[in-house]
Amino acid sequence: MIDVGTNNEKLLKNPLYLGLQQHRLDGDEYIAVIDEFMEAVFTRWPNVIVQFEDFQSKWAFKLLQRYRNAHRMFNDDVQGTAGVAIAGLLGAVRAQGRPMIDFPKQKIVVAGAGSAGIGVVNAARKTMARMLGNTEHAFDSAKSQFWVVDANGLITDERENIDPDALPFARNTNEAGRQGLREGSSLVEVVRQVRPDVLLGLSGVGGLFSKEVLEALKGSTSAKPAIFAMSNPTKNAECTPEEAFSVVGDNIIFASGSPFRDVDLGNGQIGHSNQGNNMYLFPGIGLGTLLSGSRIISDGMLQAAAERLAAYITEDEVLKGMIFPPISKIRDITKEVAAAVVKEAVEEDLAEGYRDIDARELQKICQNEEEVLEYVENSMWSPEYPTLVYKRG
Repeated sequence: MIDVGTNNEKLLKNPLYLGLQQHRLDGDEYIAVIDEFMEAVFTRWPNVIVQFEDFQSKWAFKLLQRYRNAHRMFNDDVQGTAGVAIAGLLGAVRAQGRPMIDFPKQKIVVAGAGSAGIGVVNAARKTMARMLGNTEHAFDSAKSQFWVVDANGLITDERENIDPDALPFARNTNEAGRQGLREGSSLVEVVRQVRPDVLLGLSGVGGLFSKEVLEALKGSTSAKPAIFAMSNPTKNAECTPEEAFSVVGDNIIFASGSPFRDVDLGNGQIGHSNQGNNMYLFPGIGLGTLLSGSRIISDGMLQAAAERLAAYITEDEVLKGMIFPPISKIRDITKEVAAAVVKEAVEEDLAEGYRDIDARELQKICQNEEEVLEYVENSMWSPEYPTLVYKRG
């Protein structure tokens, strides 16, 4: 944990506060401390992978862009959350009875424009563009599938002092007007007018998906709309699965960032509550990066991780509304995700090998799916302990 001070006045005056009793560093002073940390940790452990966790929204993207092309690092709140959300969104397309390649056709309303929200939208846009051929037209086309709403309503190009990270997703005012929307339109208005396939919550505001918002989602053009209440902890979830199923109906897909019980819909039917936890991805991303020997974690490696997670669920499971596998399978999931990351690093010519496996041998291993899975499994730590027998004497 990096202590850069606090702006909490009560803590500053409390003699028992154990942290630095000074105001938080900001600007160049703050960056200098993080720079020093990154230089020191990579000097001490050249093969380390640094995972940024719980950094302020105002710094999350800046630090990610500052270090990601020079260090083996990733921001779990931005990229881990985004990867799990992408896997869920791809799973939702399958659960709607469509092929994953139809993802670029999804209309998505996003509630929340912080680091997690914009991180997910950026990743989803890249996924759509990749499916459409990665051209400039593909990126423009993908961008038009998102409507981002924050505490001040729908973000359009009329917004003053707009966050630079949110700017690419600001709706054109004239285009919004043709849909009956304007700068600052409420979440209810946006859902009612857009009739989205997916309502994605990354706001951190508990109960944001009110009965009125959920009622508006009944007008979705999808026969099986998806509701992602991804904020956590539980009290911050935008809605509960009970609220979603009771208001919108049985024929929905529900996912959350916090754990909830499945919902008994009666007649032997179960409303699945899918928990999109970052732990599905970040161990595999870290392990795969380490075993590949890549010096960076590329967008393609993150994308491969999300796609492998999305493909993990069987067709029967996904049609029942299950878009994330059970946490009990986490070791097998981690193995699969890590294998996908290794293969992508090889394909992008980023892999340099690890320990006694050089880049050329790694390329050979990656030509066979079973071999790369075996390579990963043999490199995983197994929690097996010997039986201790105490002898008296």
